[in-house]
Amino acid sequence: MHDRKKIKNTKLRLLVRGLMVVIGGFIAAYGLETVLIPNHVSDGGVTGLSIVGSELFGLPLGVWITILNIPFIWLGYQQIGKTFAIFSVIGIASLAIGTHLMYYTPAIIEGDTLLITVVGGIILGFGMGLALRNGGALDGIDMLAVLLSRRLPFGTSDLILFLNAFVFIFVSIVFGLKGAFLSAIAYYIASKVIHIVEQGLSGTKTFQIITSQPEIMIETIRDRLGRGATYKKAYGGFSNEMFKEITCVINRLEETKIKEIINEIDDTAFVTVYDTVEVKGGSFRKRNIH
Repeated sequence: MHDRKKIKNTKLRLLVRGLMVVIGGFIAAYGLETVLIPNHVSDGGVTGLSIVGSELFGLPLGVWITILNIPFIWLGYQQIGKTFAIFSVIGIASLAIGTHLMYYTPAIIEGDTLLITVVGGIILGFGMGLALRNGGALDGIDMLAVLLSRRLPFGTSDLILFLNAFVFIFVSIVFGLKGAFLSAIAYYIASKVIHIVEQGLSGTKTFQIITSQPEIMIETIRDRLGRGATYKKAYGGFSNEMFKEITCVINRLEETKIKEIINEIDDTAFVTVYDTVEVKGGSFRKRNIH
């Protein structure tokens, strides 16, 4: 009985994720067809190349999106897995169908260059981020960048930027230099929105603190911030001296407060701070400090 319920819940989660990917595809299509394309602004990646192909050769945008993404879907299947590939097929199909259905939808913004790039980038990024958050992709160029980063001495973000530079050169052929610059700005805004949608608006950060007073530091963080913390033994590579390294996960709004605590207890403490994409398991609940 328990196994049957577990299977049912798994299927329901997959169904909800699939629905979110479909919605993400239609939102992205709306941003393209009602804001960007009517104002001669493109996107980056495979979608940008598809827009160029559609303008040059007259085939519907959805057809180009489908055709150009096929090799990248196969790449995603090989490198990331079957589920990701299936959700990507669903997302790309939704984007392609959405652009076809919304082709005659009137533009919601015209003429205002700044507003076009901002609104278009936000809508596009929200749709793509929603799809990525639920395990699918609407554009294949990111998959190519991940694969190349494993074979070349460059990071994924650097390769995405490099590949899109060529995309925007092609965009300039159709939309002119101004259109290419506006497309790059819209793509940049979309990439930031994707990041926010994937991680959530609040986000979390992890502080790793090496201090001479770890017990007092942990107690003060608990009493004044309401957060738990852990510590582990760490050895200095040069001095071979043993330290206690504190780890504490907080939300972004608490960052200033924890820095105040660290400076107050030990202003010579060695602190490393990094973004945490997801917190799962354990207890991340904040204790009432009032």
